[in-house]
Amino acid sequence: MQFIVEDVVTHLAVKVTEPRIDAAIATPFKDKLREIVVKSRKPIHLDMASVDFMDSSGLGAMIAVRKSLPQNLGMVLCALTPNVERVFRLTRMDSVFDIRPLTAQKEHRE
Repeated sequence: MQFIVEDVVTHLAVKVTEPRIDAAIATPFKDKLREIVVKSRKPIHLDMASVDFMDSSGLGAMIAVRKSLPQNLGMVLCALTPNVERVFRLTRMDSVFDIRPLTAQKEHRE
């Protein structure tokens, strides 16, 4: 399980490199991502452009990571593929998570 992490002035940019977040990798995904975000003490922008598939286990992992953040730190999901965005929309988690296009993440870097 690898992530590409870039410490930007205003946030921590984390790129997910896995094509699938499903039951097979949900626990290691959650544990590794939680380790990264808890150390940062900055809002997280999670680039999900490489993720083509997410099941309910993957969604549960995302929720667990979000809940582990202190209340003053947010988590933004960027560049969701249509299949992954559909999971968030069908479960109404799109109203819980801050979901933005990837361009929003790049604009914050400048």
